[in-house]
Amino acid sequence: MSSIDHFNLWSFDLNLLVAFDALMRERSVTRAATRLKIQQPAMSHNLATLRLLFDDELFVRVGQVMKPTSRAERLAVGINQILSLAQHSITASDEFCPEQEERTFTLGFSSELEVLTMPKLTAQVQRCAPGIRLLARTVQPEHVHRMLDEGDIDLAVGCFSDGAERHRRKFLFEQSLLCCFNPAYLDLKLPVSRSDYLAQRHALVSQNASIRGCLEDAVREAGVELNMAMAAPEFLTVLSTAMHAPVIATLPARIVMQYAPLMGLAMSPVPFEFSVTPISMVWAARSDSDPAAEWLRQQVEPVLAQIEAHSALSRAGSLPAGTN
Repeated sequence: MSSIDHFNLWSFDLNLLVAFDALMRERSVTRAATRLKIQQPAMSHNLATLRLLFDDELFVRVGQVMKPTSRAERLAVGINQILSLAQHSITASDEFCPEQEERTFTLGFSSELEVLTMPKLTAQVQRCAPGIRLLARTVQPEHVHRMLDEGDIDLAVGCFSDGAERHRRKFLFEQSLLCCFNPAYLDLKLPVSRSDYLAQRHALVSQNASIRGCLEDAVREAGVELNMAMAAPEFLTVLSTAMHAPVIATLPARIVMQYAPLMGLAMSPVPFEFSVTPISMVWAARSDSDPAAEWLRQQVEPVLAQIEAHSALSRAGSLPAGTN
């Protein structure tokens, strides 16, 4: 962005440029006044002011027309460009053609939502907008609103809460949990009972300094204490630990349903009502009317709805008898 001397421009009546352009087109004070729908004396005053500012006659009467001077001819090119650009900026409507657009959208995710959303979202976007690129970033709940404010991300999806008035949040679905373990290391009856769950060592996802990570508040509210063996920021690390060690991993149901069977892990509902933050879409209010941002939200929402519907069907058909 080029530097602008705002003080000098403020002291210059930019309407005089419109008057100059009208004089260049009409070559008559009377016709220029008619074009601008002002009185002839006002147009004559504009011409007098222009002559004073540019220290040049600018227009000289030759017969029945006002002929521009050499200085006016040189000024005309730049002034016309300025006015054309201003007119386009003022009158152009915001349009977004995803089929033709070339740009990158940055999406912020919490925890497992990235791996669940990005593959299907990328496939969908590539079918209808091949020039659109998607950049995923891991975002902590305490940082998401600042990143939206600073333009680091265009949209956030995950377990995010309400922000300030300058933020928007749309609830998508409730977050549910499942636990899993390797039956070669833990001989537990399904579904896992409360006593068995509390008797084992645990592995959880943690993206902060707490060993209990994302479940710390939920565990405290439930009034229980987990015997922690490990915590890691990536869910695959936690699942791999359950695959190789005698621990119970408690994770979002969608992740457990998708990956636990591939690793030979047994699945069970969590025998406690752990309260976890629901999944939401969060964005900056300033992008409410941006057609590109609106299009992005419209692409993300059905993908997540599909994931939730598939997860619900899988839970209903695959969990041990006696569970919901």
